[in-house]
Amino acid sequence: MNLEALQNGSDIRGIAITTAEETANLTPAAVTEIAKGLVSWLRETREADYQTGQLKIGIGHDSRLSGPALKQALIDSLVEQGINVIDFHLATTPAMFMATQFEQFQCDASVMLTASHLPFYFNGIKIFSPVGGAEKSDIRFILTHIKENKNGQTGSVTEADLLTPYAADLVTKIRQGMQTTEERPLAGMKIIVDAGNGAGGYFAEKVLAPLGADTKGSQFLEPDGNFPNHIPNPDNKEAMASIQQAVLDQQADLGVIFDTDVDRSAVVAKSGEVINRNNLIAVLATIVLAEHPGTRIVTNSPTTNHLKDFIEAKGGIQVRYISGYRNVINKAIELNEAGVDCQLAIETSGHAAFKENYFLDDGAYVIAKILMLLPKLKAEGRTIDQLIAELKQPAETIEFRFKLEASDYRPIGEKVIADLPAFLAAKAGFTLDPENDEGVRFSVSGEYGSGWFLLRMSLHEPLLVLQVENDIAGSNRKVLAVLEVFFAPIDKVNSENLTAYLQ
Repeated sequence: MNLEALQNGSDIRGIAITTAEETANLTPAAVTEIAKGLVSWLRETREADYQTGQLKIGIGHDSRLSGPALKQALIDSLVEQGINVIDFHLATTPAMFMATQFEQFQCDASVMLTASHLPFYFNGIKIFSPVGGAEKSDIRFILTHIKENKNGQTGSVTEADLLTPYAADLVTKIRQGMQTTEERPLAGMKIIVDAGNGAGGYFAEKVLAPLGADTKGSQFLEPDGNFPNHIPNPDNKEAMASIQQAVLDQQADLGVIFDTDVDRSAVVAKSGEVINRNNLIAVLATIVLAEHPGTRIVTNSPTTNHLKDFIEAKGGIQVRYISGYRNVINKAIELNEAGVDCQLAIETSGHAAFKENYFLDDGAYVIAKILMLLPKLKAEGRTIDQLIAELKQPAETIEFRFKLEASDYRPIGEKVIADLPAFLAAKAGFTLDPENDEGVRFSVSGEYGSGWFLLRMSLHEPLLVLQVENDIAGSNRKVLAVLEVFFAPIDKVNSENLTAYLQ
């Protein structure tokens, strides 16, 4: 059993259901062993509490079919090791972190069983302590310190509802953010939710309804691990098209969509405009800059040049950093520790974390911040999309993923990235962007239009990712034609999709 192969950055992730193409490797047997590593990890800092049987771990899961069986294996192993367990049943990732903060639970650690937006046969494990999410080094420790842990005791299991107090906490924060004591400040507004059959269906009943919103027309609220309607992913075109159409059909004031475990979200404005990726960053940047003038906003690297201009025009500073939600969050934390104010860390995928909210990537809190604005916007006769009317939209964007055909693929990809600047050095219209921490980024001009491209390594897969954006329609093809000449002779880099596109 190769548990180390299950590490996915700061998470654990694997195949939980065997299919015709895939064999399960995140099984109840594997989770039983991982539980031993989890206890070993906790004992590093909480040995006295462990020996006296005082450690408490909360466990929750999203709607995935494999969740209950994996949860039971985890519970059985933890109880045998003398750990007290709270079974929260259906939960969300941000709620599971709050189980370490809420006074009525005070978990010493919490575990969320989820694989975010991945297909139904995947599952995974996210781990929290009271100070935040586990880091890559923590996951590595857990997966490499599998041993028998005995404290002479048998743990206990209790059950609790976490989503109700979590939602009530959000409702309180939203009212406070609106600066109102009104019980139903969203009365007269129609706001619909698309939970994608994940764990976010509670938001309509337990957050929006108590605030007075009309949620009729919300869709896919029932948990269903088959995900029969669309992938629960705010970064997915089909999912966004679904909530977009629902908003228009229902004539709603706002549409809200979550991923499976609700650590990501996006919205659709009354006009039908989709507010995700760069648009969502712009909306949240507008909010935090109004509250904290001059603050930094950390994003991942593949954001549009127009976003940088937008943030700077509002008095803020964008810090483009490497992809990976933990990387972006940790950069924001690092800036604050250095005395540089940074209120928001956000990826284009929708992972967003506010300083005021533990730097927790919490899709529900993102929506809470947007809801706080709605009564004011309504009184002014404005809508959410009008907040970002000044954000220029590119004429065309495209992304390619090139497979690196080697087991030791990383050195190959890194060499390709290192070689590209020399290839383009003598070509007019290509300018290396020095404000970049991931891969290599160029601005393009002249006969190649007006835009940029970024070539970077995928975080966890043997891929090079090329993203190209232009303000002049038809110009991306000119940029790509130059890059095809660069890629074509490179061994072990499969750029057939680029060649096929140009042909």
